Amino acid sequence: MPSTKNTIDKPLAPVAPASLIDRALAAGDRFVRVALSQYVTNGLSVTLGLVLIMLLVYESAGLAGASSAAVGVLITSLPDVPAPRRRKIMQMLPAPLFGTPMFMLVQLVREEELLLGVVLVAGTFLAVMLMAWGKRGGPLTFSVIFSMLFSMAAPTPPSLEAIAEHGGWFALGAALYLAWGVATTHVLNARFRAQLLAECIHSFAQILRTQARRFAPNADPQALLATMLDQQATFADHLQNTRDVVLESPTTPARTRLAAMLLSLLEARDHQLACDLDLDTLLEHDGSTATLPALQKVLNMTAAQLERLSLNLLLGRSPHTIVPFADLRSTLAGVLPPRAPETRIEPEPLATGAPDAVALLHNMADRIGHINDEAVRMAALARNEATPELAAVRTQWQLFVSPTRWAFAPLLGQLSWRAPTLRYALRATLAVAVGYAVSLHLPWAGHKYWILTTIVVVMRGNLAQTVQRRNQRVAGTLLGCVLVMAVLATHPSARTLFLTVALGMGLAHAFALRRYLLTSIFATLGGLLQAHLLLVGVSPTFAIGERLADTLLGALLAWLFSYVLPAWERNQLPALVRRSMQAQSQHAKLAMALGSPTETSDLPWRLARREAYDSLSALTLATQRSLAEPSQVRPPLAPLEAVQARSYQLLAQLTAVKSMLLLRRAQLNMDVALPALQAASKQIGDELAEASAAKAAKPAAAQPADAPPIAGQPFQPRPDPLLAADLTPWLLRRLTLATAMARELKQAATQAQVKPVEQGARP
Repeated sequence: MPSTKNTIDKPLAPVAPASLIDRALAAGDRFVRVALSQYVTNGLSVTLGLVLIMLLVYESAGLAGASSAAVGVLITSLPDVPAPRRRKIMQMLPAPLFGTPMFMLVQLVREEELLLGVVLVAGTFLAVMLMAWGKRGGPLTFSVIFSMLFSMAAPTPPSLEAIAEHGGWFALGAALYLAWGVATTHVLNARFRAQLLAECIHSFAQILRTQARRFAPNADPQALLATMLDQQATFADHLQNTRDVVLESPTTPARTRLAAMLLSLLEARDHQLACDLDLDTLLEHDGSTATLPALQKVLNMTAAQLERLSLNLLLGRSPHTIVPFADLRSTLAGVLPPRAPETRIEPEPLATGAPDAVALLHNMADRIGHINDEAVRMAALARNEATPELAAVRTQWQLFVSPTRWAFAPLLGQLSWRAPTLRYALRATLAVAVGYAVSLHLPWAGHKYWILTTIVVVMRGNLAQTVQRRNQRVAGTLLGCVLVMAVLATHPSARTLFLTVALGMGLAHAFALRRYLLTSIFATLGGLLQAHLLLVGVSPTFAIGERLADTLLGALLAWLFSYVLPAWERNQLPALVRRSMQAQSQHAKLAMALGSPTETSDLPWRLARREAYDSLSALTLATQRSLAEPSQVRPPLAPLEAVQARSYQLLAQLTAVKSMLLLRRAQLNMDVALPALQAASKQIGDELAEASAAKAAKPAAAQPADAPPIAGQPFQPRPDPLLAADLTPWLLRRLTLATAMARELKQAATQAQVKPVEQGARP
């Protein structure tokens, strides 16, 4: 350990521009992580299923039957993403149940332009309303729409018997892929668990690196705060998918080990938030500038260890080959200035003047030490050297994963005029209606479906994503068309075309949530070849100019109709702020309740913590999306950023309280602590309840004379827990800080819910 101390004592050198070798290594690392990710694994699984089923039907029924079956396979594959094994069939089953009748209905009315338009318009509205179920509903929306559009690409059936026959092949392909998707989910479950956890660990390592950058004396706090909020939102998004898979039935040793690593990661995230406490004060104090670079380096070292652990999980290395993490506690102790000798351990008052830099540095180092402790535990779990503690999770894991039941409540909640899903459905329906009408009057009428396909894939529920997809869709279509021409120029056989369609759709599936440009390229390749098979068999005719014109028209219509019945983010943000305040209040209540002797499980607190972070993530993402909207309808950003910052600070304060209750209970006088915890819980609850009920800005209430100001991050010196016999006074001071932070959070939340005066913009 002395060698580590010598290296960490040295101040960090200025960051030099990355060399060509460094950039190449970083690019190689990103490539390996993507290639080994669950996205690519899932995409390859989809590709293999498509190939096997398409060729099986082709050998049995010929080109016509295989082409229709391929559409059934494609629309059933869309909801096939990494998910819990149980009820996977319920996640995928609605796609063929809704898609099969829509495929046959379009075939039935193909010769009647008016009826076809009615079916397309009504089907689009009903399909988009499936978005009410959130992430689960998105793939189903496109499954239903693509069932209709690919049916338009097929030749007009000569009779009802032909419609029934093609519908039967469609249903057969869907049924076969449904069985494939359920089977591969079970086979790949262990791999998905490791990949999803690796993604979360790597995401958290990037948060630690950003946290380390905030320790630099010349750091830009506002820019780094914005980066941190973005990374926290991304981490929360990754985390929900990971919880759904990793925490499902942790009954085997391997599953239990990964679930325990995830719980340690959540604890590390809490301690990382606590690192923001007192940081502003330390950065302004001359006495801490010599030590902060050392703390910064410990954070970067921990981040590097976590990055290595995540790569080991992706590579599937056996436990004994994983390198254990270095315990940096002694390293931290070696760089800290000694504490002033004290004859009596008792708390000092909350400081608002000259801070005790030594006490603050020791507190900060202790928080960083907790992060390193959890990282060391994760490595020990990965090496099979630590015992997982999952009593509550093992028996009640269903509470931690997303619901899979298709209840009507989410749909009913989106039937009001202001509901974003209803407005999205109306916009998309109008755009499809106009696109269909335009396609009827174009000189080329053989592929009306391509304009409509572009409209539905470009238009999203918000303007930010629509604009992004508009540009990437046009570029992806151009490149995809070039690939289609190259493939058809070789006069491929039907088997080769099926293989190419499967590969294109599988790669599009893999990158749908990572790189939409790649998804657009491969979806164009697979979609056009699939439509080509339906329409003209294996004839090598293809009009690239017409496809590009259709794409430009569709993208233009999608962009224009994004301004029709818009669901601006400013109309959704007040509800998201209220949700966050309610979640913060519940989390505070249950965190304080951990000190109660009647509280035998921390499970309710863990669930409340999840909702607190998830609601903050939703608020952060909505704030980001609002930046792409017209300036006249953007919400005021300052109070929204204040809500996010104060919320994370309150979570950090409560993390400190929770750590005392769970780790230092023996050093607390619970006869004094319990009434204080109850009083603080009530006060925080009252403050945040008022914020969640706010409808308009109100004058800020005057703070009590003894309430500490929060803007400057007042510090709470904490004793060495090994020396102090009674930590109760420090718990009381921490509760005072938490209630003061809740008061500031209420003020920010009240301001964030004010609707600005509009200037020429309609709601």
